[in-house]
Amino acid sequence: MKRRNFIQKTALSAGAVTLTSGVAFGARKKEELKKHSFNLKYAPHLDMFKHHAGEDPIDQLNFMADQGFTAFEDNLMRRRDVVLQEKMAKTMQKRGLEMGVFVAVFLKEGNIASGDLKSREAFLNYCKESVEVAKRVNAKWMTVVPGNVAKKVRGAYQTANVIETLKQASAIFEPHNLTMVLEPLNFYNHPGAFLTESPQAYEICKAVDSPSCKILFDIYHQQIQEGNLIPNMDACWDEIAYIQIGDNPGRKEPTTGEINYNNVLKFIHSKGYNGILGMEHGNSKPNKEGEQAVIDAYKKVDDFM
Repeated sequence: MKRRNFIQKTALSAGAVTLTSGVAFGARKKEELKKHSFNLKYAPHLDMFKHHAGEDPIDQLNFMADQGFTAFEDNLMRRRDVVLQEKMAKTMQKRGLEMGVFVAVFLKEGNIASGDLKSREAFLNYCKESVEVAKRVNAKWMTVVPGNVAKKVRGAYQTANVIETLKQASAIFEPHNLTMVLEPLNFYNHPGAFLTESPQAYEICKAVDSPSCKILFDIYHQQIQEGNLIPNMDACWDEIAYIQIGDNPGRKEPTTGEINYNNVLKFIHSKGYNGILGMEHGNSKPNKEGEQAVIDAYKKVDDFM
């Protein structure tokens, strides 16, 4: 074979191999970057994946989106620096992450069952401040916990005091199409809390009678407090606007405790729920291994179709 022909054929063969390898590499990378598609909108929180993504909140948001999550929640958002709030909002909008709840008022920030007018005023001020935060981060829902049981006040009076305060809070949120979600808490983690059960929250929401006052059904809390999860959710379904997740015991990711999350999530999906399910729990294992375990657990319990 002539030297010229040999060189040309060798070059063509090498080019073909390079092209083939490039196509294969590109396909592999594309497959690696392909997002998982969840049936429901699960919302991680900051630091849940920090060993993979690093300490920067923006990097963490990007990592969540890369894993296929389509929502995010941040209890502490109201307390964060305004510049960071705006940066996070911009990232969420860019990456298709819907903002879940942040805490507007929690426990001692507003013990309103007593009927004390100063406590009511402080509660309502927190609500007013939260409106601006919600606008800044594109939030629709805010967690509200009425506080502890009031000493020396009969139960019916406490309920009436809470309802009146929440009516006034609803008047703050309604013009902005925002919703406060009332979170019943369990007796073990929050002894002395006024709001503890889903029927109680349902009764209060019906009395307030506002689209800005609904229920946050935290599955972890209600498994401890009342159990009977699916029937209780079904009974107060028309007032539930937000759901949070955590297994029991331990308040870690699904599959680590006693709750049959596959069935619970199947029920929620069957109701046509299009809202967010906040991942308000810790990781059962440390470091990257624990973070991957959380991702794998959600893929597993979300496989109910």
